[in-house]
Amino acid sequence: MTNQIDKKTEDRAAVAAAIAAMEEPDRSIGERLHTIITESSPQLMPRTWYGMPAYSDGNKIICFFRSRAKFGERFMTLGFNDSAKLDEGNMWPIYYAITALTPAEEAKITKLVNKAIS
Repeated sequence: MTNQIDKKTEDRAAVAAAIAAMEEPDRSIGERLHTIITESSPQLMPRTWYGMPAYSDGNKIICFFRSRAKFGERFMTLGFNDSAKLDEGNMWPIYYAITALTPAEEAKITKLVNKAIS
């Protein structure tokens, strides 16, 4: 049990460090994304995945985000893995470009994360 608690603490610290290492404005957006994900879906566990902040259901990664610098992109990316329950017909988006967060985007992200774990 103690090892499991230590692992969760280490995982949270690794996510915080990954976000802190981002350049602005990605750091601020990353901090907000982390808050949105953890507050809207507290059952998801933060951890890193390929050096990116990610959120697991305890077994599989449900969602993650990465900074622009990760692959030299002009936007941050919020992504969902195949274990996320976002299915809508025969085709649906699983990656979202983010350049800024307003209350409208925050509400969309909250809905997406909640749907992903439903």
